[in-house]
Amino acid sequence: MNSRVPAEVFPPGEFLADELAARGWSQTLFAEIIKRPQKLVNDIILGKRSITPETATDFAQALGTSAQFWMNLESAWQLSKVPARDDSISRSAALHDRFPIKEMMKRGWIVIDDALLIDGQHRVGALEKAVCDFFEIASINDEIEFRHAARRNYQKNVSAHQWAWIFRVNQLATSLKVSPYSEAALRGRIRDLERLMLEPEEIRHIPRILLECGVRLVIVEPIPGSEIQGVCFWINENRSPVIGLTLKGDQIDKFWFDFWHEITHVLNGDGKTEIIIDDFDESKPVKDKIEENANREAANHCVPIGVMRDFILRHDPMFSEKSLLGFARIVKRHPGIVAGQIQRRTKRWELFKKHQPRIRHIITQTALTDGYGVAI
Repeated sequence: MNSRVPAEVFPPGEFLADELAARGWSQTLFAEIIKRPQKLVNDIILGKRSITPETATDFAQALGTSAQFWMNLESAWQLSKVPARDDSISRSAALHDRFPIKEMMKRGWIVIDDALLIDGQHRVGALEKAVCDFFEIASINDEIEFRHAARRNYQKNVSAHQWAWIFRVNQLATSLKVSPYSEAALRGRIRDLERLMLEPEEIRHIPRILLECGVRLVIVEPIPGSEIQGVCFWINENRSPVIGLTLKGDQIDKFWFDFWHEITHVLNGDGKTEIIIDDFDESKPVKDKIEENANREAANHCVPIGVMRDFILRHDPMFSEKSLLGFARIVKRHPGIVAGQIQRRTKRWELFKKHQPRIRHIITQTALTDGYGVAI
């Protein structure tokens, strides 16, 4: 395919001179017709003065053209005099169009030392390299490939904001030193983890128990608009599992549901060979059997499904605080966790909200955390 060669551009004054010559008009006569000084006409012909909208309108009336015609000639001439510039602007725009660069730099996920740079061109090149290194791609135009199972808004493609969050989890997870992963060890600690569901403060023990089983837990504050709750993926040639959580819903029931959802993925080895998506919008049906299973197991860990169903059948719609607290003692769960399951099953999100304490400040004290006021 041949490269396009720009057409030669002439100053508007040359077109005006040709028009006057074709009519046999002198510059003086033309100046009298448009009621302008003869010097103005001469300056335009010599390229010493630009055509203004008012001048273009006068030319159009006198010569039977449009004012836009003369303005186009002037614009083309002025643009032709602009020296060629490098492509740093277009490259920078492409970067910011595809990736949440501003947020990533604000959070220190990618760092450019401006003191070491010479000009804008070099800065864009450094930024491109930082982005490629972060996403483990050779070029900013490459597709990002990273197998995982995630609870996020259901779209065919992972958004750039979601990719950025997932790769930040990956960055932090690889820095953790853990024992080799043991599925048997993790299954053997399930009861220990369930015993932590009685009191909010007990959540602080989770990172230690997971590390002992070879599971990395990372908390990363989400980028606004990323719409993601959690992720499970595997590193070190699919031998070491990682759980990432956003803690976006800072309530005890949401934390435990998301936690058990990701633990189920780990135990089942999900996210090793493909990208699996679960829409966290609970008003929509689950589209993936793997995610449906993870949701079911998460709900069952929060409160055994059969027992929960029987409780709701007995008390719906007249739930009382006394019955909630009594049932929570029987199933050995914090009332807020039970309340969350009642809300999910009945879609009555206003029930027992006062029993759902915030836990973010507890888990971020012991889990590797980026954001929420925790400095890395």
